[in-house]
Amino acid sequence: MNERTPDAGHSPVSPETSVETSKARSEYKKLRSRHITMITLGGIIGASLFVGSGNVVRAVGPAAVVSYLIGGLLVFLAMRMLGEMAAARPAIGSFMEYARVGLGEWAGYFVGWLYWYFWVGVIAFEAVVGGSILGGWFPAVPQWLFSVVLLLFFTASNLVSARSFGEVEYWLASVKVCAILVFVAVGTLFALGLWPNSAFSIPNIWTHGGFTPNGWWPVISGVAIVIFSYFGTEIAVMAAAESENPAKGIRQAVSTVIWRILLFYVGGVLLIVTIVPWSELPDPEEEAPFARIFGLFGLPGAGLVMSAVVLTAACSVLNSGLYSAARMFSALGTQGLAPRIVAKQSRSGVPTFAVLASTLGGYVAVIVNFVAPDSGIFDFIMNSAGLVALFVYAFIAATQMRMRQKMTPKERAALKLKMWLHPWLGILTVGGVVGIVVVMLLADDDGRTQVWTSLISVAVLAVFWPLVRRSLQRRNAQALRDGADHSLSAVHAQGDRERGNQQ
Repeated sequence: MNERTPDAGHSPVSPETSVETSKARSEYKKLRSRHITMITLGGIIGASLFVGSGNVVRAVGPAAVVSYLIGGLLVFLAMRMLGEMAAARPAIGSFMEYARVGLGEWAGYFVGWLYWYFWVGVIAFEAVVGGSILGGWFPAVPQWLFSVVLLLFFTASNLVSARSFGEVEYWLASVKVCAILVFVAVGTLFALGLWPNSAFSIPNIWTHGGFTPNGWWPVISGVAIVIFSYFGTEIAVMAAAESENPAKGIRQAVSTVIWRILLFYVGGVLLIVTIVPWSELPDPEEEAPFARIFGLFGLPGAGLVMSAVVLTAACSVLNSGLYSAARMFSALGTQGLAPRIVAKQSRSGVPTFAVLASTLGGYVAVIVNFVAPDSGIFDFIMNSAGLVALFVYAFIAATQMRMRQKMTPKERAALKLKMWLHPWLGILTVGGVVGIVVVMLLADDDGRTQVWTSLISVAVLAVFWPLVRRSLQRRNAQALRDGADHSLSAVHAQGDRERGNQQ
Protein backbone atom coordinates (compact mmCIF):
# COMPACT_ATOMS: atom_id res chain seq x y z
CA MET A 1 0.00 0.00 0.00
CA ASN A 2 2.92 2.32 0.54
CA GLU A 3 4.24 4.40 -2.32
CA ARG A 4 7.08 2.69 -4.13
CA THR A 5 10.44 4.36 -4.53
CA PRO A 6 11.53 4.70 -8.18
CA ASP A 7 14.74 3.05 -9.28
CA ALA A 8 17.41 5.71 -8.83
CA GLY A 9 19.32 4.41 -11.84
CA HIS A 10 16.41 5.11 -14.17
CA SER A 11 15.25 8.39 -12.64
CA PRO A 12 15.44 11.18 -15.23
CA VAL A 13 15.35 13.97 -12.62
CA SER A 14 17.86 15.42 -10.22
CA PRO A 15 17.64 14.84 -6.44
CA GLU A 16 16.51 18.45 -6.00
CA THR A 17 13.71 17.98 -8.52
CA SER A 18 12.72 14.70 -6.88
CA VAL A 19 12.38 16.45 -3.54
CA GLU A 20 10.23 19.20 -5.08
CA THR A 21 8.09 16.64 -6.91
CA SER A 22 7.62 14.60 -3.72
CA LYS A 23 6.70 17.74 -1.83
CA ALA A 24 4.19 18.74 -4.51
CA ARG A 25 2.59 15.29 -4.40
CA SER A 26 2.41 15.49 -0.62
CA GLU A 27 0.74 18.89 -0.81
CA TYR A 28 -1.68 17.55 -3.42
CA LYS A 29 -2.96 15.03 -0.87
CA LYS A 30 -3.76 17.75 1.65
CA LEU A 31 -6.86 19.86 2.14
CA ARG A 32 -6.72 23.40 0.84
CA SER A 33 -7.63 26.52 2.78
CA ARG A 34 -10.98 26.89 0.98
CA HIS A 35 -11.87 23.31 1.94
CA ILE A 36 -11.20 24.03 5.62
CA THR A 37 -13.15 27.30 5.38
CA MET A 38 -16.25 25.62 4.01
CA ILE A 39 -15.97 22.57 6.28
CA THR A 40 -15.73 25.03 9.17
CA LEU A 41 -18.78 26.98 7.98
CA GLY A 42 -20.98 24.10 6.88
CA GLY A 43 -19.93 21.34 9.26
CA ILE A 44 -22.25 22.58 11.97
CA ILE A 45 -25.32 22.65 9.69
CA GLY A 46 -27.10 19.31 9.52
CA ALA A 47 -30.60 17.91 9.11
CA SER A 48 -30.96 18.42 12.88
CA LEU A 49 -31.21 22.17 12.19
CA PHE A 50 -33.46 22.04 9.15
CA VAL A 51 -35.81 19.38 10.59
CA GLY A 52 -35.01 18.58 14.24
CA SER A 53 -35.30 22.19 15.43
CA GLY A 54 -39.07 21.88 14.98
CA ASN A 55 -39.30 19.27 17.75
CA VAL A 56 -37.36 21.49 20.15
CA VAL A 57 -39.53 24.54 19.45
CA ARG A 58 -42.75 22.53 19.80
CA ALA A 59 -41.60 21.22 23.19
CA VAL A 60 -40.04 24.38 24.62
CA GLY A 61 -41.73 27.31 22.88
CA PRO A 62 -39.94 30.54 21.91
CA ALA A 63 -37.47 29.97 24.76
CA ALA A 64 -35.92 27.24 22.59
CA VAL A 65 -33.55 30.06 21.62
CA VAL A 66 -32.18 29.94 25.18
CA SER A 67 -31.72 26.16 24.94
CA TYR A 68 -29.64 26.63 21.79
CA LEU A 69 -27.66 29.43 23.44
CA ILE A 70 -26.75 27.32 26.49
CA GLY A 71 -25.82 24.31 24.34
CA GLY A 72 -23.82 26.54 22.02
CA LEU A 73 -21.88 28.00 24.95
CA LEU A 74 -20.83 24.52 26.08
CA VAL A 75 -19.68 23.61 22.57
CA PHE A 76 -17.84 26.91 22.19
CA LEU A 77 -15.88 26.35 25.41
CA ALA A 78 -14.99 22.77 24.40
CA MET A 79 -13.86 23.94 20.96
CA ARG A 80 -11.67 26.64 22.47
CA MET A 81 -9.96 24.07 24.70
CA LEU A 82 -9.52 21.69 21.79
CA GLY A 83 -8.13 24.56 19.74
CA GLU A 84 -5.50 25.33 22.37
CA MET A 85 -4.20 21.76 22.23
CA ALA A 86 -4.51 21.40 18.46
CA ALA A 87 -2.73 24.68 17.68
CA ALA A 88 0.19 23.60 19.85
CA ARG A 89 0.23 20.05 18.49
CA PRO A 90 -1.79 19.34 15.29
CA ALA A 91 -2.54 15.62 15.16
CA ILE A 92 -4.65 13.17 13.19
CA GLY A 93 -7.12 11.78 15.71
CA SER A 94 -7.16 15.09 17.51
CA PHE A 95 -8.72 14.82 20.97
CA MET A 96 -8.13 11.05 21.16
CA GLU A 97 -4.40 11.65 20.86
CA TYR A 98 -4.51 14.50 23.37
CA ALA A 99 -6.51 12.39 25.85
CA ARG A 100 -3.98 9.57 25.48
CA VAL A 101 -1.04 11.89 26.13
CA GLY A 102 -2.70 13.97 28.84
CA LEU A 103 -4.72 11.41 30.79
CA GLY A 104 -3.30 8.04 29.77
CA GLU A 105 -3.78 5.22 27.27
CA TRP A 106 -7.14 4.30 28.82
CA ALA A 107 -8.59 7.74 28.02
CA GLY A 108 -7.48 7.59 24.39
CA TYR A 109 -8.92 4.08 24.10
CA PHE A 110 -12.36 4.99 25.45
CA VAL A 111 -12.85 8.33 23.73
CA GLY A 112 -11.46 7.07 20.41
CA TRP A 113 -13.57 3.94 20.21
CA LEU A 114 -16.75 5.72 21.39
CA TYR A 115 -16.24 8.46 18.82
CA TRP A 116 -15.71 5.92 16.03
CA TYR A 117 -18.79 3.94 17.12
CA PHE A 118 -20.88 7.12 17.18
CA TRP A 119 -20.00 8.04 13.60
CA VAL A 120 -20.60 4.50 12.33
CA GLY A 121 -24.16 4.84 13.62
CA VAL A 122 -24.52 8.33 12.13
CA ILE A 123 -23.23 7.12 8.76
CA ALA A 124 -26.00 4.52 8.72
CA PHE A 125 -28.64 7.00 9.92
CA GLU A 126 -27.80 9.62 7.30
CA ALA A 127 -27.74 6.97 4.58
CA VAL A 128 -31.27 5.98 5.64
CA VAL A 129 -32.41 9.62 5.64
CA GLY A 130 -30.88 10.23 2.21
CA GLY A 131 -32.41 7.03 0.87
CA SER A 132 -35.86 7.96 2.15
CA ILE A 133 -35.72 11.39 0.48
CA LEU A 134 -34.61 9.92 -2.84
CA GLY A 135 -37.20 7.17 -2.45
CA GLY A 136 -39.88 9.85 -2.13
CA TRP A 137 -38.73 11.36 -5.42
CA PHE A 138 -38.47 8.00 -7.20
CA PRO A 139 -40.99 5.68 -5.49
CA ALA A 140 -40.42 2.88 -8.02
CA VAL A 141 -36.88 2.34 -6.65
CA PRO A 142 -36.44 0.69 -3.20
CA GLN A 143 -35.19 3.11 -0.55
CA TRP A 144 -32.54 0.67 0.66
CA LEU A 145 -30.96 0.71 -2.79
CA PHE A 146 -30.57 4.49 -2.65
CA SER A 147 -29.00 4.18 0.80
CA VAL A 148 -26.47 1.63 -0.43
CA VAL A 149 -25.64 3.76 -3.49
CA LEU A 150 -25.00 6.77 -1.24
CA LEU A 151 -22.70 4.70 0.95
CA LEU A 152 -20.80 3.40 -2.09
CA PHE A 153 -20.39 6.88 -3.58
CA PHE A 154 -19.04 8.52 -0.42
CA THR A 155 -16.83 5.53 0.34
CA ALA A 156 -15.27 5.93 -3.10
CA SER A 157 -14.75 9.69 -2.71
CA ASN A 158 -13.10 9.20 0.68
CA LEU A 159 -10.81 6.49 -0.68
CA VAL A 160 -9.30 8.73 -3.36
CA SER A 161 -7.59 11.27 -1.08
CA ALA A 162 -8.19 13.77 1.71
CA ARG A 163 -8.50 16.44 -0.97
CA SER A 164 -11.20 14.42 -2.73
CA PHE A 165 -13.17 14.34 0.51
CA GLY A 166 -12.58 18.07 0.93
CA GLU A 167 -13.77 18.89 -2.59
CA VAL A 168 -17.02 16.93 -2.19
CA GLU A 169 -17.61 18.44 1.24
CA TYR A 170 -16.86 21.92 -0.09
CA TRP A 171 -19.77 21.80 -2.54
CA LEU A 172 -22.17 20.05 -0.18
CA ALA A 173 -21.44 22.57 2.57
CA SER A 174 -21.80 25.44 0.09
CA VAL A 175 -25.41 24.44 -0.59
CA LYS A 176 -26.20 24.33 3.15
CA VAL A 177 -24.54 27.66 3.85
CA CYS A 178 -26.34 29.36 0.94
CA ALA A 179 -29.69 27.94 2.10
CA ILE A 180 -29.32 29.19 5.67
CA LEU A 181 -28.03 32.60 4.56
CA VAL A 182 -31.06 33.04 2.26
CA PHE A 183 -33.32 31.94 5.13
CA VAL A 184 -31.78 34.44 7.57
CA ALA A 185 -31.81 37.34 5.08
CA VAL A 186 -35.34 36.84 3.74
CA GLY A 187 -36.65 35.74 7.16
CA THR A 188 -35.45 38.95 8.80
CA LEU A 189 -37.25 41.04 6.18
CA PHE A 190 -40.37 38.87 6.54
CA ALA A 191 -40.44 39.19 10.35
CA LEU A 192 -40.09 42.98 10.08
CA GLY A 193 -42.95 43.16 7.55
CA LEU A 194 -40.63 44.29 4.76
CA TRP A 195 -41.23 41.29 2.47
CA PRO A 196 -44.22 41.03 0.10
CA ASN A 197 -47.37 39.66 1.79
CA SER A 198 -45.75 39.79 5.24
CA ALA A 199 -46.60 41.53 8.50
CA PHE A 200 -44.59 42.62 11.53
CA SER A 201 -44.46 39.35 13.51
CA ILE A 202 -41.92 39.93 16.30
CA PRO A 203 -44.71 39.82 18.98
CA ASN A 204 -45.07 36.08 18.20
CA ILE A 205 -42.17 35.61 20.61
CA TRP A 206 -44.31 36.53 23.64
CA THR A 207 -48.00 36.64 22.62
CA HIS A 208 -48.81 32.92 22.40
CA GLY A 209 -48.56 31.78 25.99
CA GLY A 210 -45.47 33.83 26.76
CA PHE A 211 -41.78 33.34 26.11
CA THR A 212 -41.73 30.18 28.27
CA PRO A 213 -45.25 28.75 27.76
CA ASN A 214 -44.32 25.43 29.37
CA GLY A 215 -42.09 26.84 32.11
CA TRP A 216 -38.31 26.85 32.46
CA TRP A 217 -37.77 23.12 32.99
CA PRO A 218 -38.34 22.28 29.30
CA VAL A 219 -35.78 25.00 28.45
CA ILE A 220 -33.17 23.21 30.58
CA SER A 221 -34.13 19.74 29.36
CA GLY A 222 -34.08 21.09 25.80
CA VAL A 223 -30.33 21.65 26.16
CA ALA A 224 -29.91 17.87 26.35
CA ILE A 225 -31.53 17.63 22.92
CA VAL A 226 -29.85 20.52 21.13
CA ILE A 227 -26.32 19.68 22.33
CA PHE A 228 -26.24 16.77 19.89
CA SER A 229 -27.16 19.09 17.02
CA TYR A 230 -23.80 20.81 17.43
CA PHE A 231 -21.74 17.62 17.41
CA GLY A 232 -19.49 17.55 14.37
CA THR A 233 -18.06 21.01 15.01
CA GLU A 234 -14.79 19.33 15.98
CA ILE A 235 -14.41 17.83 12.48
CA ALA A 236 -12.98 21.13 11.24
CA VAL A 237 -10.14 20.86 13.77
CA MET A 238 -9.46 17.25 12.76
CA ALA A 239 -9.46 18.16 9.06
CA ALA A 240 -7.16 21.14 9.67
CA ALA A 241 -4.45 18.69 10.77
CA GLU A 242 -4.39 17.41 7.16
CA SER A 243 -4.41 20.84 5.56
CA GLU A 244 -1.64 22.80 3.89
CA ASN A 245 -1.50 25.18 6.87
CA PRO A 246 -2.70 23.33 10.02
CA ALA A 247 -2.11 26.18 12.49
CA LYS A 248 -4.09 28.67 10.39
CA GLY A 249 -6.93 26.20 9.80
CA ILE A 250 -7.24 25.38 13.50
CA ARG A 251 -7.31 29.04 14.55
CA GLN A 252 -9.92 29.73 11.88
CA ALA A 253 -12.14 26.83 12.97
CA VAL A 254 -11.98 27.77 16.65
CA SER A 255 -12.24 31.54 16.25
CA THR A 256 -15.37 31.46 14.09
CA VAL A 257 -17.37 28.81 15.94
CA ILE A 258 -19.21 31.30 18.17
CA TRP A 259 -20.67 33.41 15.38
CA ARG A 260 -21.51 30.29 13.38
CA ILE A 261 -23.55 29.03 16.32
CA LEU A 262 -25.21 32.43 16.79
CA LEU A 263 -25.99 32.93 13.10
CA PHE A 264 -26.96 29.46 11.93
CA TYR A 265 -28.63 27.89 14.97
CA VAL A 266 -29.67 30.65 17.36
CA GLY A 267 -30.52 33.04 14.51
CA GLY A 268 -32.37 30.34 12.57
CA VAL A 269 -34.46 29.23 15.55
CA LEU A 270 -35.18 32.84 16.55
CA LEU A 271 -36.61 33.49 13.09
CA ILE A 272 -38.73 30.33 13.25
CA VAL A 273 -40.45 31.36 16.51
CA THR A 274 -40.79 34.94 15.23
CA ILE A 275 -42.35 34.19 11.86
CA VAL A 276 -44.67 31.35 12.90
CA PRO A 277 -46.33 31.08 16.32
CA TRP A 278 -44.60 28.17 18.07
CA SER A 279 -47.92 26.42 18.75
CA GLU A 280 -48.77 26.39 15.04
CA LEU A 281 -45.63 24.59 13.86
CA PRO A 282 -46.48 21.24 12.23
CA ASP A 283 -44.95 17.94 13.23
CA PRO A 284 -41.51 17.86 11.53
CA GLU A 285 -42.33 14.38 10.18
CA GLU A 286 -45.16 15.98 8.23
CA GLU A 287 -43.45 19.25 7.31
CA ALA A 288 -40.09 20.62 8.45
CA PRO A 289 -40.15 24.14 9.96
CA PHE A 290 -37.78 25.52 7.34
CA ALA A 291 -39.98 24.12 4.56
CA ARG A 292 -43.06 25.73 6.11
CA ILE A 293 -41.40 29.13 6.36
CA PHE A 294 -39.83 28.98 2.88
CA GLY A 295 -43.37 28.35 1.65
CA LEU A 296 -44.56 31.51 3.43
CA PHE A 297 -41.86 33.49 1.63
CA GLY A 298 -43.62 32.69 -1.64
CA LEU A 299 -40.49 31.30 -3.22
CA PRO A 300 -41.26 28.90 -6.12
CA GLY A 301 -40.79 25.19 -5.45
CA ALA A 302 -40.04 25.78 -1.75
CA GLY A 303 -40.92 22.23 -0.71
CA LEU A 304 -38.76 20.60 -3.36
CA VAL A 305 -35.88 23.00 -2.68
CA MET A 306 -35.95 22.24 1.06
CA SER A 307 -36.04 18.49 0.38
CA ALA A 308 -32.94 18.93 -1.78
CA VAL A 309 -31.24 20.97 0.95
CA VAL A 310 -32.05 18.34 3.60
CA LEU A 311 -30.70 15.64 1.25
CA THR A 312 -27.53 17.71 0.82
CA ALA A 313 -27.24 18.07 4.59
CA ALA A 314 -27.64 14.32 5.09
CA CYS A 315 -25.01 13.58 2.42
CA SER A 316 -22.66 16.13 3.93
CA VAL A 317 -22.90 14.56 7.38
CA LEU A 318 -22.45 11.09 5.86
CA ASN A 319 -19.34 12.27 3.99
CA SER A 320 -17.74 14.10 6.91
CA GLY A 321 -18.78 11.35 9.34
CA LEU A 322 -16.99 8.77 7.23
CA TYR A 323 -13.89 10.96 7.12
CA SER A 324 -13.94 11.47 10.91
CA ALA A 325 -14.58 7.82 11.71
CA ALA A 326 -11.78 6.65 9.41
CA ARG A 327 -9.22 9.12 10.78
CA MET A 328 -10.08 8.28 14.37
CA PHE A 329 -9.94 4.52 13.68
CA SER A 330 -6.61 4.92 11.92
CA ALA A 331 -5.23 6.93 14.86
CA LEU A 332 -6.37 4.18 17.23
CA GLY A 333 -4.51 1.62 15.12
CA THR A 334 -1.36 3.75 15.04
CA GLN A 335 -1.28 3.86 18.84
CA GLY A 336 -1.96 0.13 19.26
CA LEU A 337 -5.49 0.72 20.56
CA ALA A 338 -7.05 -1.00 17.53
CA PRO A 339 -5.81 -3.59 15.00
CA ARG A 340 -2.65 -2.36 13.27
CA ILE A 341 -4.11 -2.95 9.81
CA VAL A 342 -6.52 0.00 10.11
CA ALA A 343 -3.54 2.37 10.36
CA LYS A 344 -2.18 1.42 6.92
CA GLN A 345 -2.40 4.14 4.31
CA SER A 346 -2.67 4.15 0.55
CA ARG A 347 -0.30 6.08 -1.73
CA SER A 348 -2.57 9.10 -1.41
CA GLY A 349 -2.35 9.03 2.39
CA VAL A 350 -5.85 7.61 2.97
CA PRO A 351 -6.29 4.98 5.73
CA THR A 352 -7.99 2.56 3.33
CA PHE A 353 -8.83 -0.22 5.77
CA ALA A 354 -10.14 2.30 8.31
CA VAL A 355 -12.47 3.80 5.67
CA LEU A 356 -13.79 0.39 4.64
CA ALA A 357 -14.22 -0.79 8.24
CA SER A 358 -16.14 2.38 9.08
CA THR A 359 -18.62 1.75 6.26
CA LEU A 360 -19.27 -1.92 7.07
CA GLY A 361 -21.27 -0.98 10.14
CA GLY A 362 -23.24 1.41 7.98
CA TYR A 363 -24.15 -1.28 5.45
CA VAL A 364 -25.19 -3.71 8.21
CA ALA A 365 -27.32 -1.10 9.97
CA VAL A 366 -28.97 0.02 6.71
CA ILE A 367 -29.81 -3.57 5.74
CA VAL A 368 -31.13 -4.39 9.23
CA ASN A 369 -33.27 -1.27 9.22
CA PHE A 370 -34.97 -2.28 5.96
CA VAL A 371 -35.09 -6.07 6.42
CA ALA A 372 -36.15 -6.03 10.08
CA PRO A 373 -37.28 -2.48 10.90
CA ASP A 374 -39.04 -3.63 14.09
CA SER A 375 -36.05 -5.54 15.47
CA GLY A 376 -34.89 -2.54 17.51
CA ILE A 377 -31.24 -3.11 16.51
CA PHE A 378 -30.99 0.11 14.53
CA ASP A 379 -32.57 2.11 17.36
CA PHE A 380 -30.18 0.50 19.87
CA ILE A 381 -27.15 1.50 17.77
CA MET A 382 -28.33 5.12 17.62
CA ASN A 383 -29.30 5.31 21.31
CA SER A 384 -26.17 3.56 22.57
CA ALA A 385 -24.01 6.27 21.01
CA GLY A 386 -26.21 9.05 22.34
CA LEU A 387 -23.88 10.32 25.05
CA VAL A 388 -20.72 10.30 22.95
CA ALA A 389 -20.88 14.05 22.32
CA LEU A 390 -20.99 14.68 26.07
CA PHE A 391 -18.20 12.17 26.74
CA VAL A 392 -16.02 13.88 24.14
CA TYR A 393 -16.61 17.36 25.57
CA ALA A 394 -15.82 16.15 29.09
CA PHE A 395 -12.62 14.43 27.91
CA ILE A 396 -11.56 17.56 26.00
CA ALA A 397 -11.99 19.70 29.11
CA ALA A 398 -10.22 17.26 31.43
CA THR A 399 -7.37 16.77 28.95
CA GLN A 400 -6.81 20.48 28.38
CA MET A 401 -6.66 21.16 32.11
CA ARG A 402 -4.23 18.30 32.64
CA MET A 403 -1.96 19.21 29.71
CA ARG A 404 -1.84 22.87 30.76
CA GLN A 405 -0.88 21.69 34.26
CA LYS A 406 2.04 19.69 32.82
CA MET A 407 3.43 22.64 30.84
CA THR A 408 6.37 24.74 31.92
CA PRO A 409 5.86 28.53 32.21
CA LYS A 410 7.79 28.93 28.95
CA GLU A 411 5.52 26.47 27.14
CA ARG A 412 2.40 28.22 28.46
CA ALA A 413 3.71 31.58 27.27
CA ALA A 414 4.34 30.13 23.80
CA LEU A 415 0.75 28.93 23.29
CA LYS A 416 -0.67 30.42 20.10
CA LEU A 417 -4.27 29.93 21.22
CA LYS A 418 -5.22 30.00 24.88
CA MET A 419 -8.30 29.00 26.83
CA TRP A 420 -9.59 31.87 28.91
CA LEU A 421 -9.92 31.81 32.72
CA HIS A 422 -8.06 28.51 33.06
CA PRO A 423 -9.08 26.22 34.77
CA TRP A 424 -12.48 27.65 35.75
CA LEU A 425 -14.15 27.48 32.35
CA GLY A 426 -12.87 23.92 31.97
CA ILE A 427 -14.47 23.01 35.28
CA LEU A 428 -17.67 24.76 34.15
CA THR A 429 -17.68 22.64 30.97
CA VAL A 430 -17.34 19.37 32.90
CA GLY A 431 -20.06 20.54 35.30
CA GLY A 432 -22.30 21.37 32.34
CA VAL A 433 -21.83 17.87 30.91
CA VAL A 434 -22.71 16.27 34.25
CA GLY A 435 -25.75 18.55 34.53
CA ILE A 436 -27.03 17.54 31.08
CA VAL A 437 -26.70 13.83 31.92
CA VAL A 438 -28.70 14.39 35.12
CA VAL A 439 -31.36 16.27 33.15
CA MET A 440 -31.55 13.42 30.61
CA LEU A 441 -32.12 10.94 33.45
CA LEU A 442 -34.90 13.08 34.91
CA ALA A 443 -36.52 14.41 31.74
CA ASP A 444 -38.23 11.52 29.93
CA ASP A 445 -37.97 7.88 28.86
CA ASP A 446 -36.05 8.75 25.68
CA GLY A 447 -33.36 10.56 27.66
CA ARG A 448 -33.03 7.73 30.16
CA THR A 449 -32.84 5.19 27.35
CA GLN A 450 -29.95 7.08 25.74
CA VAL A 451 -28.08 7.29 29.03
CA TRP A 452 -28.38 3.62 29.94
CA THR A 453 -27.73 2.23 26.46
CA SER A 454 -24.70 4.51 26.11
CA LEU A 455 -23.38 3.17 29.41
CA ILE A 456 -23.73 -0.33 27.94
CA SER A 457 -21.33 0.72 25.17
CA VAL A 458 -18.87 2.01 27.78
CA ALA A 459 -19.19 -1.24 29.73
CA VAL A 460 -18.39 -3.32 26.63
CA LEU A 461 -15.26 -1.25 26.02
CA ALA A 462 -14.29 -1.65 29.68
CA VAL A 463 -14.46 -5.44 29.32
CA PHE A 464 -11.95 -5.38 26.45
CA TRP A 465 -9.62 -2.78 27.96
CA PRO A 466 -7.51 -5.30 30.00
CA LEU A 467 -6.74 -7.19 26.78
CA VAL A 468 -5.77 -3.99 24.96
CA ARG A 469 -3.63 -2.88 27.92
CA ARG A 470 -1.70 -6.17 27.93
CA SER A 471 -1.14 -5.84 24.19
CA LEU A 472 0.20 -2.31 24.74
CA GLN A 473 2.53 -3.53 27.49
CA ARG A 474 3.94 -6.26 25.21
CA ARG A 475 4.37 -3.70 22.41
CA ASN A 476 6.18 -1.25 24.70
CA ALA A 477 8.41 -4.00 26.10
CA GLN A 478 9.33 -5.09 22.57
CA ALA A 479 10.10 -1.47 21.63
CA LEU A 480 12.42 -1.20 24.63
CA ARG A 481 14.21 -4.41 23.65
CA ASP A 482 14.55 -3.24 20.06
CA GLY A 483 15.92 0.07 21.30
CA ALA A 484 18.42 -1.66 23.55
CA ASP A 485 19.55 -3.96 20.71
CA HIS A 486 19.98 -0.95 18.42
CA SER A 487 22.03 0.90 21.03
CA LEU A 488 24.22 -2.17 21.60
CA SER A 489 24.79 -2.57 17.86
CA ALA A 490 25.76 1.09 17.63
CA VAL A 491 28.29 0.65 20.46
CA HIS A 492 29.83 -2.42 18.75
CA ALA A 493 29.99 -0.57 15.43
CA GLN A 494 31.71 2.39 17.09
CA GLY A 495 34.21 0.02 18.75
CA ASP A 496 34.98 -1.64 15.42
CA ARG A 497 35.61 1.75 13.83
CA GLU A 498 37.93 2.78 16.64
CA ARG A 499 39.91 -0.47 16.41
CA GLY A 500 40.18 -0.02 12.64
CA ASN A 501 41.55 3.49 13.09
CA GLN A 502 44.14 2.23 15.60
CA GLN A 503 45.34 -0.40 13.16
